[in-house]
Amino acid sequence: MVLSIEHLYKYFGAEPILKDICLTVENKEAVGLIGVNGCGKSTLLNIITGSLDYDLTPEGLGTLSIDPRVKIGYLKQNSGLDSALSIKDEMKNAFADLNDTLERMKFIEQTIGDADGEELEKLSAEYSELSAYFEARDGYRMNTRIDMVLNGMGFSPDDSSRTVSTLSGGEKTRLALAKLLLEEPQLLILDEPTNHLDFVTLKWLEDHLRSYKGAVIIVSHDRYFLDKVCTRICELENCRLTSYKGGYSQYVIAKKAATQRQLKEYEAQQTEIKKLEEYIEKNKVRASTAKMAKSRQAMLDRIERIDKPSVLNKAPKIELDYDIEPTKEAIRISGCDLKVGFGSDSRLISGNVDMLIRRGEHTGLIGVNGAGKTSILKLIMGLIPHEKGSVVFGGNVKLFYFDQEHASLDPGMTVLDQLLYRFSGLSVEQARKVLASVLITGEDVFKPISILSGGERAKVCFAIMILSKANVLILDEPTNHLDLPAKEVLEEALASFKGTMLLVSHDRYLLDRSATRIIEMKNGELRSFEGNFSAYSDAVSAEEQQLAAELSEKKAAEQEQARKAEKQKQYRSKEQRALDAKKRARIKELEASIEECEEKISELEEEISSPELAKDYEKLNLRCAELENLRAQLDSDMNEWAELSDQI
Repeated sequence: MVLSIEHLYKYFGAEPILKDICLTVENKEAVGLIGVNGCGKSTLLNIITGSLDYDLTPEGLGTLSIDPRVKIGYLKQNSGLDSALSIKDEMKNAFADLNDTLERMKFIEQTIGDADGEELEKLSAEYSELSAYFEARDGYRMNTRIDMVLNGMGFSPDDSSRTVSTLSGGEKTRLALAKLLLEEPQLLILDEPTNHLDFVTLKWLEDHLRSYKGAVIIVSHDRYFLDKVCTRICELENCRLTSYKGGYSQYVIAKKAATQRQLKEYEAQQTEIKKLEEYIEKNKVRASTAKMAKSRQAMLDRIERIDKPSVLNKAPKIELDYDIEPTKEAIRISGCDLKVGFGSDSRLISGNVDMLIRRGEHTGLIGVNGAGKTSILKLIMGLIPHEKGSVVFGGNVKLFYFDQEHASLDPGMTVLDQLLYRFSGLSVEQARKVLASVLITGEDVFKPISILSGGERAKVCFAIMILSKANVLILDEPTNHLDLPAKEVLEEALASFKGTMLLVSHDRYLLDRSATRIIEMKNGELRSFEGNFSAYSDAVSAEEQQLAAELSEKKAAEQEQARKAEKQKQYRSKEQRALDAKKRARIKELEASIEECEEKISELEEEISSPELAKDYEKLNLRCAELENLRAQLDSDMNEWAELSDQI
């Protein structure tokens, strides 16, 4: 057991935010913590990490127990490293104990030559102990592990010398996560770890966490991520925590069944309560029946009330409509150079960009961070210039642009005034109705834009999108900062939209539901795939499998050729060799294989750590995979060699 919480409460003033929370987390368990924004997820994490106290009830309820040997690593939402060190040196700090051990070993190596007698014996014993400790914790692969994690988190070898303080906010967050993964705490707590990750990095992180040696608690709105990583989903709702086995997909099914069951129990209990109340009301004043009424009142008082299930009141359906159809070719980009920056600081991302967005298509534009996806949207909107080529709009095109930074909103205006200012003739009632459809109701419509959260600002933009009646939507990460219910409402709206859409998103659920075509931006080139994200993923997987099959066939052919050559060298008598001779031959083969594996592992570790692979990320990934395969082969060969040696 890593963590145990029993009957925990937390109050802010007189209002509870956490009530009777019970949670146990075992080693190697991955728990997904979900709930709407403001339900208390971050509060619970802060209590677990010790930065916030919990409250005891008058009965003394409330305990939190953590194994004292457990080290906790906590990545807060949108937090990051800030240091004057280089990326590589900052990552080395994740191995502080190993670095100290190595320094002590070096000191002993320098001084042991001048020692003799008892001092020599003492230093030798200490060095042997330190060396065993260093090797047991894989200290000699420290740099290799750093390079592999940095590569997995989207940092190239060229980035290693960059100063941490000069990184962007997203890069600092990714680096903080990379350092936590290298530290390998027994309890890893991640609050929205996927916010700044592209698909390649997401897949790497999913694979890494699935094989993580400790326990993991994850707060995330990425349902694909929760499905891939989590073994249990815990939902915070109405201040209480409910646990469901499996990933997010299993949670959805179990939650629906539990809600239906609770609703039936609630309705049955309400019927019983109503009968008791009616009986009491009719009979309490009669002398002949007052005693029975009092008995019924005692029964009523003893009933443990079942809460009405909070079947989440889904927001009214967002309806996206437009007044006029555009022509067949809605947007055509031809031969444009795509740059970021201005003047002498500009940098070419891609040359001769060609893209056609056809009427009625829902196109998802994907790629790694920095590939140029947002730049293409800004190119279409005229927010960045292009020195050559053209951007041509079809007839009757009416655009709406969702900027992930929400820069179009006036921070000095209230939510309601923002809509009334943009759309003349719009009544207050009409504006409030549209805002209610995106879950902005009551006094919230009078909030200034400047104090809204990222999710609330996004909802204001969605209200503007509804009123714009645009037939072409240009959307840049529209689900960032949204909780799960809000995402589901938006997905439904975009999936049912009959117009044209160009969408940049890392939300794989959204792309699966709403995209009819995927355009992948990679190494400055665009590739188009018909279908949604799943179809794109299947196509890419098929390509990777074909490449792997070709490499496997080539390796098998080489092995067969080597086997035949070896067979020709060996003298084979007609009679079968004795069993012990076979074992000796196999031992020799294994010794050769072990030696070869060790040499290749050493070469690969040097190659991975070298700067020569800086410009070839695919080759670096292949080398990392090859290294893991070689280690697995070495372990297998060593085990077989030991078994045969014992038999001989």
